[in-house]
Amino acid sequence: MLVLTRKRDESIIIGDTIEIMVVDIGQKEVRIGIRAPRELSVHRKEVYDAILRENIAAKLSSRRPLKLPKLREPAAD
Repeated sequence: MLVLTRKRDESIIIGDTIEIMVVDIGQKEVRIGIRAPRELSVHRKEVYDAILRENIAAKLSSRRPLKLPKLREPAAD
């Protein structure tokens, strides 16, 4: 993990299209602003984790029971 020190109103650039700026620094939290293309989804980690859990649960609940073919009875002699 890359760890950088930034002051209020300073930013970092990721690639050519993402800017992360320190907007405010409080006693217990830091407010950041993120400028990114609209097609790129940006979430807080706890929100992203919840989305993943919901997607996995939806996928598992939508599975239909496996239908196995009926076995043929053995031929009588």
